[in-house]
Amino acid sequence: MILDKNRYYEIFQVTEEALRRLVAEGIHRGGDYADLFFENTTITNLMLRDGTVASGGSLVDYGVGVRVLSGSKTGYAYSESTAPADMLSAVRAAAAIAGDSTPAGPFNVNETLKKAHDLADSFTEQAANGHRLVRKFFPGEPNPAADRYPVAIPWEETPAADLAPFLTRLDAEIRRRDTRVSKVTAMLTWKTSDILMYNSLGECKYDSRPLGSISATVVFVSGGKTDTKSVSRSFRRGVEMLSDALITDLADNALKGLDERFEARRPAGGEMSVVMGAGASGILLHEAMGHAFEADFNRKGQSVFSERMGQRICPSGIHILDDATLKGSRGSLNFDDEGVPGQKTYMVEDGILTSFLHDRISARHYGVTPTGNGRRESFRYPPIPRMRTTYMESGNADPEGIIASVRNGIYVDEFSNGQVKIGEGDFTFFVKSGFLIEDGRLTMPVKDINIIGNGPRALADIVAVGSDLRIDDSAWTCGKEQSAPVSCGIPTVLVSRLTVGGE
Repeated sequence: MILDKNRYYEIFQVTEEALRRLVAEGIHRGGDYADLFFENTTITNLMLRDGTVASGGSLVDYGVGVRVLSGSKTGYAYSESTAPADMLSAVRAAAAIAGDSTPAGPFNVNETLKKAHDLADSFTEQAANGHRLVRKFFPGEPNPAADRYPVAIPWEETPAADLAPFLTRLDAEIRRRDTRVSKVTAMLTWKTSDILMYNSLGECKYDSRPLGSISATVVFVSGGKTDTKSVSRSFRRGVEMLSDALITDLADNALKGLDERFEARRPAGGEMSVVMGAGASGILLHEAMGHAFEADFNRKGQSVFSERMGQRICPSGIHILDDATLKGSRGSLNFDDEGVPGQKTYMVEDGILTSFLHDRISARHYGVTPTGNGRRESFRYPPIPRMRTTYMESGNADPEGIIASVRNGIYVDEFSNGQVKIGEGDFTFFVKSGFLIEDGRLTMPVKDINIIGNGPRALADIVAVGSDLRIDDSAWTCGKEQSAPVSCGIPTVLVSRLTVGGE
C-alpha cells in the first residue's frame, strides 16, 4: 500500500524541514551522503496445537536508522525514538563513526544540501578522477497505481479472533486426508511495515508493506515409522489470501509423496546426473549462485565471480534474474531499503554474466546504477546487497523429456539445509525428497542424501532447461548477517555432473 506522504510524516512525527535538517547535520562536517530509514512494524501471530488455537502474540517495532557516508567510510546509528533530540543524537553518532571529527556548530541547511547535490551532479567527472559519490537517480514520489502489494482486506482492520478459524479449518482438512496424521502444528503470522526514507539528495520514498505467512508442520506415523513434513505459503497480500484454495494447496503439499517418503531409501552415491524439479529447487540457485552475484562479495573480491563480469558462465539460452516486480510475491518490493525502485535485474543473459546485485555503495564503487537490492532486517541494520525473488527463466526442453534422457541419476524436488563457500563456490545441500532415475524413469524414492558441487561448474554443466518455470511461494527467509524475506524458483533443470552423497 502507498498512503499519502503526510500520513507517514504523522506516523513518525516529522516534517520535511526536520528531515532536511537531519541529513544536513549528517554531512555538513565532511560526509558526502546521508540517509534516514523510518520503520513502524506491527507483527502478530497465532499458533495452533492439538487442534486448538491456544497462543498468539503481537509486537510493535518502531524507530529510525541513520547512515552517513564519507568517502569509503560508513557510519550507522539508530534510535527507537523519533523525538528530535534522539534523532539528532543518532545522526551525530553516525557522522562520528564515519570519521567526522569537526566540532558541532551552526550551519546553513540550504547551502550544505546544495553542496551535496552539486557533488552528486558532478558524478561523471568525479568517477573519471577515481572518486565516486552516491548519485541522485530517483526523484519523484511513489505512484500508488504502481503498488506491488495488492491488499483488499488490510490485516490491521481484522481482529485476530476472526482469523483463528482458518487454522482450525486447515488442521481439520489435513487430518481428514489421511489416517496416518498424528500431529499438526500450524502458525499464522501477519505484519505491516510503514516505511519512510529520506536522503541528502532530497529523494523521499514511502510505502506500507504487508506480509502474511501460514505454515504447518505435520507428523505422520505408519508401521512404527515416523515422518515429518513442513509446508508454508507467504504473500505480500491482505487477509483475502486466507482462502479455501490456500487450505487445499497446503493440505495437498503436506500429503504429497507421503507413501514414497515412507518407502524411501538411501541410494548408492557417486558422481551422476541430477535433475532439479521445478519450483522449490530454486533454493539451490539462490544459495549456490545468487549470493555469489551480490555486489558486496564481488567488490571485496570474496566471490568466485568477482573477475568474471562479461564472461560466459553457463551455456547459451540460460537467463538468471532477481526480480522485485512480481505483484504480491514475498520477495517483491516497491522500493528497496535505500529508496531505490524495485526492478527486474538480469544477472545472467544468454549465459553471460551481465550484472551484480547492487546497493548504493556497491553501485558507487562500480560506477553503475543501483539495482534496488539494498535491503535490511530492520531500522537497526544498515542496508546491504540482498536478493528478492531469484529464478531462472524457462527454456525450451520438455520436462518429461529431460527425465527420459537420463540413464542413471537422481531427481530432486525438495532441498533443505545447505552450506555454501562464496569464495570457492563449493556447496552441499541435503535432499528432503527425490527419486532415483534409471533408464529414463523415476524408480526408487530416495532420502538422506546430499548433493555436492561447485556453483560455477554446476552452471557450466547445465545441459537442459525445461519450459515449466515455477516460482515457489513458501516462506523463504534468507540469512546473511541479517534476515530478509525472499522467494525463489526454477524450471526443471538437468545438470550433467554432481556428486551424490549416498551409500
